[in-house]
Formats: sequence, structure tokens, C-alpha cells
Amino acid sequence: MAAVDAFDEVLVAGLLRPRPAQAAALSGLADAVAGSPLAARVAEAAEKTAAGAAGEDHFVALAAARTALLGSVHDALTTRVEEVTGRPRVEESVPAPGGPQAPNLLAAARSWLCDLARAGWQGVDHELVSASAPVVSAMLPDPALRRPATLLDGFAAELAASCPGATLERFPVRRWADLWSRALLLTLPGAADVPVTGTATGRLLPLGVDLHEHATAVQAQVHAVFEPADGTAPRLVRAGVSAPKPDTIVGAGLWQLLRPHMSLLAAAGEGRSMDLADMPVTAEGDLIWSDAYARPGEAVDAFATARVALSAASAPAAAPLDRHPARIAAPVFLEGYATRTDDEGALTLTIAGADFAVDADRIPTAGPLTPEAVATSNACIGLLRWDAGTFTVQPLAVETTVRKKAVAVHAGAWAGGTADKAGVKAEKAAADAAAVLRERAGRLLRK
Repeated sequence: MAAVDAFDEVLVAGLLRPRPAQAAALSGLADAVAGSPLAARVAEAAEKTAAGAAGEDHFVALAAARTALLGSVHDALTTRVEEVTGRPRVEESVPAPGGPQAPNLLAAARSWLCDLARAGWQGVDHELVSASAPVVSAMLPDPALRRPATLLDGFAAELAASCPGATLERFPVRRWADLWSRALLLTLPGAADVPVTGTATGRLLPLGVDLHEHATAVQAQVHAVFEPADGTAPRLVRAGVSAPKPDTIVGAGLWQLLRPHMSLLAAAGEGRSMDLADMPVTAEGDLIWSDAYARPGEAVDAFATARVALSAASAPAAAPLDRHPARIAAPVFLEGYATRTDDEGALTLTIAGADFAVDADRIPTAGPLTPEAVATSNACIGLLRWDAGTFTVQPLAVETTVRKKAVAVHAGAWAGGTADKAGVKAEKAAADAAAVLRERAGRLLRK
């Protein structure tokens, strides 16, 4: 991590004319991967970059070295998670990437990212950021390029909001370095492919919904236990749906963008299972969702699933580019814990003598779950994450007692629609905002 942090600081000032301290950090990155197959390429890249003579291939090698180091940290942390949960991991080989897709567009994206690295975050200005717009616009219509295009679009939006970089006092150093290195590697032929390795037939039992929101995009990821129809051991899977969004649609209105594309959201919100038949699935446990392969099943209780099936469900291996500490999201079930809130409002769960900070910032406003509900709960379905050097818990659902009755509160309870007054009000406001945006877009198109 020290080698990664030093390299990330190098990107702040830029790589056009590296100073001695930057050259030392580049050398440290090369030393950190000296025992790996990347050694020769990264050593050459560090030398050329320190001399101010780096080309695109050298920047790609540096991004690969940084990604590999973070991948080793991910693997060490994942091993600790498996030891704590007692959950087996299924090791599967990752298929080789496919052939090149739109090489000219990927090359243009790579060129912009290299220009960005030369300028550094301090040298970012509106002219540099705007150079990404034609590339993103050309990539977005192609489904095969939508993953890197969405990443570039969001990254450029963050940079544009911070221009000019020379006036900033602080930079999101780790985050922007993460986005830069990931985007650069996704411009390599086949790197953005998500190869399907099989099909899933059986019963899907949702545990909870994790909502990711950005100014330009939104994603809902349903974590679930899958019980194969052939009677083999259950395993953990995910199913996600993403959509571009304007920054004016937030909160419960986000479900309107996502709901039409995946029936699983309604099932998760209503507490129902799904029966799958030949649903495509990757080696990493991601269902390539299509409603054609699924139909609603019987009513199920997520907490019953967590108590009975979660501990025995095996976890899939991570794809190479997904091996990053920030990507760790292990479903866990906690019960019989004590809650504590400090003077600053930070919530901690204590169970079996261990403290777990609650990542309240990840609790979405697009649902009824609140930090207050977590503080009064006695059971929790959550995701075990790693942040700033410690494990945290992101609640997906909690069980609390109201008038001597057990009541479950889910973060994704409004995913399929709701009669809750707050949810209805928020959805109406979002629908009004969407109508205004559509009308304005129509005017522009008519002109």
C-alpha cells in the first residue's frame, strides 16, 4: 500500500516532467512487482517515465502494476473474510479475453487518459477534460463499450467539477488514481468483456439490494443465494442493472430508471424468490440478467435465508480487474450484537468481542432503512467491506422490535414500488423532474 500511495501522489503533479521525488516513487512501484511477470515491463516503464519519455505502453504498464498490488491486498483481505465467515470459495479459471472491439475508439480513450497522467490532477483544466466528450459520445451507443464509456463519462464529470486543478487544496488522490488506472486497463482489447461461463437453473433467494449512485449513472446490485435445481451446494450470486441518469433525479426516483429493466428488483422489494431457467452466469457469480429466463416464485423471508442458507453458500472468485479492496462486499448475517453511537454519531456493532463500524454513508436515501433503525436493531444482513484500513458493515436489512413484534426494514424495500408516504412523495417528485427533462430534450431535438 505504501508503494501504491507513493505512485498516487505522483499523479497529482503529473508525469510530463517528473521531479526526483516522483522518480523515486516510480522506482518503488517497480521494486514492489520485481518478483512478478510484470517486472521487466514495469521497470522499463518507470525508467522511461522518470526521464519524461513515457509512451502509452509505459503508462499501461504502470497502471497494471498498481492494479496488481491492490489485487494482492484484496486477496489477503478476502482470505481473512473466509476465515471469519467459514465460507468456502469456488476457484474457477477466468476465460481469456476476446478480440479487439472498436480499436480506434479504445485508442482514443487511452490517448486522453495518457494526456491526463502527463498533466496530473494539478494541471487539469476544462480544455483537457472536454477532449474526452467526443470519445465518450462515440463509445456509449455501442453496448460492448458501454462499461469503459460510463467510467470515462463519470470520471470526466468529476474532473470537470473540480477544474481548474491548480486551485484545489485537496485531491481525492486514491479515488482518481483508481479511476485512471481502471479506465486505462479497460481500453485494452477484450479487457471490458464479461464472458459467460455457464447457466443457472434453480431458485434465487434475494438477500438485499445495494444501490450505487453517481451524478451521471446509477446501479442496483441484488445479492442473493442461488440454490441449483440439481441439488448441488448453494452459492452466492449477484445480479445488477445500471442506467445513465441526470443529476436532478435522486433518492427514490432512481428506482424509476432501473425498475423497467429487471423484474428481480420487484421480487426483492416484495420479498419473493425467483425461479431461474438457463440464466447466463459468469465465473465471478454475476447473473447476466434477462427476464426471459426468470419468473416470480414463492414468498421468502430474507432473514430466514440468511439464517439457514447463507453460511453454507460458497463465494465465487473475483475477476482479475475486480481484485481491489474497495470491491470487497461479502454478504454476512449478524445477530445478538450490541450497538453503540459515539459523540460524532458514528455507529458501531459489537459482536463476540469484535467491533464493526457501520458504513452509514452507504445506506441509500431511496429506501426506508435509516441509521436510526440500525441502532435499534438486533439482527442485520449486510455487506462486509474494507475501508481506510478497517472492516466495516454496510447494512442491507435489519430486524428490529416494534411493539413486541419483529419487524424487518430493507434498504431495497421500495425497489419494486411502495405505498409508503415518503416513498410515494419522492417518486412523484422524481417523475415530475423526469417529465420536465424529457420536455426540454424534446424542444432541443425539434430545433
